[in-house]
Amino acid sequence: MAKQTIKPGLQIRYPYLDRNVGAGCLFGLGLVAFIDEAVFHQLLHWHHFYDKSTTGIGLVSDGLFHAFSWFATIGGLFMFADLLRRKALQLQRWWGGSLLGSGTFQLYDGTIQHKIMRIHQIRYVENVIVYDLIWNFTAISMILAGSMFLIRSKRDQGKHGRISSNES
Repeated sequence: MAKQTIKPGLQIRYPYLDRNVGAGCLFGLGLVAFIDEAVFHQLLHWHHFYDKSTTGIGLVSDGLFHAFSWFATIGGLFMFADLLRRKALQLQRWWGGSLLGSGTFQLYDGTIQHKIMRIHQIRYVENVIVYDLIWNFTAISMILAGSMFLIRSKRDQGKHGRISSNES
């Protein structure tokens, strides 16, 4: 397996570069799903994960969604810990993946679940377009920020002939 020195005494294997992004994506997806469920479902009571049935079914769907979000978050953290253990963590790529995962989930939720499948809306008000625009703008901003992190990490790799490390 090819290795590349990123710090004296520290090497990273190329396959772990993608794992940094994957671990970040899984963590970001789980975290933003958890925030969505906790804030919009539980605290504000704006909607349930599935609003096309009874309140009881909506609450059960929220519970399943909550479990999914925690499994994804914890899975991403286990992958993060594995990268640390292998001394293969590249924080810039991990943060880029986290933002990509968060933004992708939010954009999927805002377009597919809210508009195409109509599982639920962000909030049941007359002028929901304002909420939709803010929701999707936030998602696109996270995707762009995550992409910038990844582009920057590739640029740094090319410029220095190595991968810049964010570890101390």
